[in-house]
Amino acid sequence: MNIGHLEPAGLWSYFEEICRIPRLSKKEGKIIEFLEGFAADHNLECKRDKTGNILIRKPASPGLENLKPVVLQSHMDMVGEKDSDTLHNWDKDPITPVIKGDWVKAVKTTLGADDGIGIAAQLLILSDTEIKTGPVECLFTVDEESGMTGAKNIQPGFFNSRILINLDSEDEGELFIGCSGGIDTIATMTFSEEKSEKGMDALSLSLTGLSGGHSGDEIHRGFGNSVKIMNRLLLDIDSMFGIRISTFNGGNLRNAIPREAFATITFNADLKDKIIDHTNEFGKKISSEYRVSDPSLTLTVGNAPLPGTVVDRSRQEKMNMALEKCPHGVIAWSETMEDLVETSTNLASIKFAKDNTIRIVTSQRSSSDSAKEELSTRIERIFRESGAEVYHPDGYPGWQPDTNSEILRITKESYLHNFGSEPVVRAIHAGLECGLFLEKFPGLDMISFGPTIKGAHTPEERISIKSTVRFWTLLTDLLTRIPAEN
Repeated sequence: MNIGHLEPAGLWSYFEEICRIPRLSKKEGKIIEFLEGFAADHNLECKRDKTGNILIRKPASPGLENLKPVVLQSHMDMVGEKDSDTLHNWDKDPITPVIKGDWVKAVKTTLGADDGIGIAAQLLILSDTEIKTGPVECLFTVDEESGMTGAKNIQPGFFNSRILINLDSEDEGELFIGCSGGIDTIATMTFSEEKSEKGMDALSLSLTGLSGGHSGDEIHRGFGNSVKIMNRLLLDIDSMFGIRISTFNGGNLRNAIPREAFATITFNADLKDKIIDHTNEFGKKISSEYRVSDPSLTLTVGNAPLPGTVVDRSRQEKMNMALEKCPHGVIAWSETMEDLVETSTNLASIKFAKDNTIRIVTSQRSSSDSAKEELSTRIERIFRESGAEVYHPDGYPGWQPDTNSEILRITKESYLHNFGSEPVVRAIHAGLECGLFLEKFPGLDMISFGPTIKGAHTPEERISIKSTVRFWTLLTDLLTRIPAEN
């Protein structure tokens, strides 16, 4: 379905074009080529750094040369999530956006509005000669979703502006002036294979249909965690029937609450019917428990060929107990800002590999550096006690709010002028690249806003059409209000 007829037409046309370009994290080559070609086609100055970040400059409109330069910023990459029954090659297949009422979404995959709509807005600002602005720089960073390496590696002086407008927020009507910092805690366990004994049978366990969601924006909503729920089931039936685990895989991305989990178990064949009945009862219980937050939760049990090997008993028990002890969800609420999560953790994924290793990924966020460090150390200790090797990839800093910000004052004035009401000003529990920019560009005056996006990082991702119109109105009006250089 074509979405280029939606208003503003140029914005949606660019977004539709972006949807055709594969751009998963660390695989941004094609979108980089597209952006460089776009700059050449429009005779705009463009440069790329060693990490892959792109900067495109547009000179000021006639008569506005004295305005302070502004850098608009978004990230090129997107999260690629799909339903398990969907065939989609993220290296080459386009995303097809469709209209559902007030929403644009994709079919059974993520849409990439996070942050494709930010890219589209930048391209229209750069290309539309009717839009009057002072000097504008557009910064497109790589790898925001899986490590923020683009922002981490950006060099001082890559852009000149002292005002930055981040286009990566997802709640229209809200202006963001702060965000959490984050760090991952990754545990790797090794196991020995034990041969399946004679007289054993096998079943496959499948947990699907959970809501998932962004592990920052939606961690407080109480969505079920498929890894935690599956582990709970495995512990339950092991205590009753003495099962053995052959495989256990769940979740995919560090910044998404896991929606699906799958396991293969073996057991004494005489116990098969009892295990099936017990699992079905567990499914009814868990469906009732999560009937509000995860109404589509589905637990199925089916026959499976007997695997040749299972995980050794010692490792199975230690893995299950570590997953049970590992926290997930909100740890603390902010004491200074209402309804803001201060600290949280996401048990994001578990993967069995062919080299007899089990990799477990967790992600901690907090607006307090000390709380973030304490929580990651606590989780590290849980997994080390199970015999796992644990490491922490480079984290990223938070962005402390500045309520005296000039760009905040101007944006609030623009919002009130255009919509007749005051915007909400708040910090966000999700991570933004702004904290990293502030490290490289001290004194940078920043704000973040965007249209309403729901279900980010899941196949339910969707963007509100009405809110996109308001987002565009605010952005273009704000650029006319930038003050002159002193």
